[in-house]
Amino acid sequence: MTTPATVLRTAAAPLPGERAESFNASIHKRVALRYWLWMPDDAARPPWGWPLVIFLHGSGERGDDLARVKAHGLPKYAAAGRRFPFVLVAPQIPDGMAWDSDALEALRADLVARLPIDTERVLMTGLSMGGFGTWAYAMDYPDRLAGIVPVCGIGDSDRVERIRHLPVWAFHGALDDAVPIASDRGTVEALRAVGGNVRFTVYPDVGHNAWDPAYADPEMLDWMLAQRRASPG
Repeated sequence: MTTPATVLRTAAAPLPGERAESFNASIHKRVALRYWLWMPDDAARPPWGWPLVIFLHGSGERGDDLARVKAHGLPKYAAAGRRFPFVLVAPQIPDGMAWDSDALEALRADLVARLPIDTERVLMTGLSMGGFGTWAYAMDYPDRLAGIVPVCGIGDSDRVERIRHLPVWAFHGALDDAVPIASDRGTVEALRAVGGNVRFTVYPDVGHNAWDPAYADPEMLDWMLAQRRASPG
């Protein structure tokens, strides 16, 4: 778990629309992330703040070129000009790294502290390696989120009881030969066995790229926006 962070930001206060920002924190280890931030039109802001969706990219988008994060999923739509009724944040990790739950928690805490965000409506989604990271963060910090949408990722079946209160909608391609569906199905079934709130969408004729149909599904966004944080107890 994190300790209080010392944060340095290199960007000014965000304006509606797209911004690139940097985040540095001193927890029990050094955290340095660059990320895209997309803000909705401030004129439409709810009095209690916007929902926040944190998007985790896959292994192919790692590196030091932040534009790579826009290749897939919600950032792809946002970069094309689509405006969402939530704050969208898409961090990037360097080559050779994997998603780290403590770093993501430090970022989440900073975002909700300084942006007009409804803390009861923070969600996380990610694809492939980002799907693994989404499952892991939820289990490491089970009281932070309102829901998760892991796409072609796998979670730890031995720890699913930690998130049995958390709404989950998982997506996978039946023909995936990079992240076999059997392992994801095992996570879902383990979560159902402990009374978890989980949906599982399988695309029968799709391989690893389950993210294109998943993020094109308008019902998924409606589902995310309908979730509110529940107590693990």
